[in-house]
Amino acid sequence: MPDPASQLQCIYAAGFELQTFERFPKSIGVVRDNCIALLEATPEGLRMVGTPGWRMGEVMGVLVEREGRQIFQAKSELIEATPERLEILSRFRSDLEKLLAGGNSEPHP
Repeated sequence: MPDPASQLQCIYAAGFELQTFERFPKSIGVVRDNCIALLEATPEGLRMVGTPGWRMGEVMGVLVEREGRQIFQAKSELIEATPERLEILSRFRSDLEKLLAGGNSEPHP
């Protein structure tokens, strides 16, 4: 079983920033390129809590569809989910999932 401390070390070495949040005392935030995911320790190692989103100040905007278009939303704050942002988020999630699975720690170019 993966050791959460070793996993965090690999995630950090792969260029992700680690943060803690008072609102989520049992989770650690993983940030890169304005994307953010929350991780929690389990007996099987670290796992993502929910899905990654877009960092909007001190909160995470979740990807939603509104009026036929995709946006990131955190409470009443909205940011357009441009194709570029969606690509960045997809790469972030893919790289993080590989690291959590014990795969290649090399980030996408």
